[in-house]
Amino acid sequence: MSATRKLKLTIAYDGRPFCGWQSQAGKNAVQDRLEAALGKVGGGSRIPLHGSGRTDAGVHALAQVAHAEVPRDRLTSAQWLAALNAHLPPEIRVLRTQWAGPEFHARFSAKGKRYFYRIWNQPVFAPLEVGRAWHVFQPLDLERLRHGAEILTGTHDFGGFAANRGVPCPDTVRTIRRIEITGRPGGLITLKFEGDGFLYKMVRLLTGSLVRVAQGKAEPEWLQGLLTTPEPGAPRVKSSFAAPAEGLYLARVLY
Repeated sequence: MSATRKLKLTIAYDGRPFCGWQSQAGKNAVQDRLEAALGKVGGGSRIPLHGSGRTDAGVHALAQVAHAEVPRDRLTSAQWLAALNAHLPPEIRVLRTQWAGPEFHARFSAKGKRYFYRIWNQPVFAPLEVGRAWHVFQPLDLERLRHGAEILTGTHDFGGFAANRGVPCPDTVRTIRRIEITGRPGGLITLKFEGDGFLYKMVRLLTGSLVRVAQGKAEPEWLQGLLTTPEPGAPRVKSSFAAPAEGLYLARVLY
């Protein structure tokens, strides 16, 4: 029998104090803090943690999912939950722990994700929204915003909405199942995205580009052009309008 067992964790965090999800040299990523807690609870040795995907510095999560191989029979699932939270900063909380089968992988078993993005659309930025929403003080046309969302929904080549991580992504085709827009101009506007997968900074680039259209600074057809796969050898046309990180939330990982 294996000496370890796979523990699935559902995690929420305020992204503001951290340098993102993925482990960094300075050990101030969310993954670093969780691995430190796992090591303390698990007996002192490092326990690697595998997340469903990365989030950038400043991005929040309501239900990030990760897994780790922990010592078998050391603690119950509920005891792991309590012990980990006792060793984590208040901005990170493990919401649920459960045992997972050997075939489960937080990243490769995922079938999709849900994100939402919050925009505060008033001349004056509410103090309690600082670090939690994007302040867009110019008027936004929700009809243009929804028209743009309709263009982006479906299966497309989203390479025009992906930032470069240094290594080209060989496959930039993704399916966005829905983009739901709630709220009103002059208040809080929320964009909800659900898709089978998202490229690096894709949600932020989609949001920034949609806001550009809603401000009347670009036409909806511009979005359609960004979805066009370039001819071989031709340069990719990309959007450079990324919404700030602090308005973005990973809401759910779908399995």
